[in-house]
Amino acid sequence: MNWQHKDLCALADHTAQELMTILDTATAFKGVGERNLKKVPALRGKTLVNFFIEPSTRTRISFELAAMRLSADVVNISASASSLEKGETLLDTARNLEALRADLIVIRHKSAGSARFLADRLNASVINAGDGAHEHPTQGLLDAFTIREKLGHIEGVRVAIVGDILFSRVARSNIQLLTKLGAKVTLVGPPTLVPASFSPLGVEIAHSIDEVLEESDVINLLRIQHERQRKEYFPGVGEYSARFGLTKKRARRLKENCLIMHPGPMNRGVEIDSAVADGKGSVILDQVTNGLAVRVAVLYLCSGGAPMASSATDQ
Repeated sequence: MNWQHKDLCALADHTAQELMTILDTATAFKGVGERNLKKVPALRGKTLVNFFIEPSTRTRISFELAAMRLSADVVNISASASSLEKGETLLDTARNLEALRADLIVIRHKSAGSARFLADRLNASVINAGDGAHEHPTQGLLDAFTIREKLGHIEGVRVAIVGDILFSRVARSNIQLLTKLGAKVTLVGPPTLVPASFSPLGVEIAHSIDEVLEESDVINLLRIQHERQRKEYFPGVGEYSARFGLTKKRARRLKENCLIMHPGPMNRGVEIDSAVADGKGSVILDQVTNGLAVRVAVLYLCSGGAPMASSATDQ
């Protein structure tokens, strides 16, 4: 087992073995959240700053709870409550946080590469909670964790990622991680949102969800990233839902044990029918639970904690 990094900025930076180390450590930590006393003293005396320049519910709260599980102190900062509103640069703000002895900085920012930019200039650990349309490393990790937990392995699993791939940092992190661990990934969506330029990443491309229903072990549905688009990439939400939405009728064609995933927030009735989101095969809430275990592991490892062994089967 191996982890020698103070930062987690992009899954593309890490080997398959390093990423498996995070998953194994997360498995060991998941049990902590199931105890009556949900804390360990691993980061007692350390301070984590949640520095979210973009809005977030699940990710921000998950990192906050993860730090609390490890007995760290937590400070939450939004863009509107920081000196960024007064014209201070991102780096100056981060350096001031470090001068206040912040040990870990979790950042979400609209600009790709922002986490790496800070990581290369700070002694504090920097964790990427989403940088533009680039990557969302802990979401990719929690998705892989959920697949391994539910199916027992990742290698050879057929995963269809459906939706707005072009603007999705979740999709990019999933592609990086799942292909490294031997999964067979197919990207599904209209040609405007799933261009052929993704093919060199070791994935297949399909432009109809009906092409992948019977063969997939996992369907991971993404919402349309309207906030990152500067023009229309398909005629309308109604047509998108008709061609790419996982309806009750389509869900009946899935394998009996196919996992239905979504990183949230869901647009019910667009990319997924409510009955499907809440029904058999859905592991959407399991993803949320597993995200906490993964983020505990990431904070622990990036703070210098020793990797933990897992009894989970894989590879």
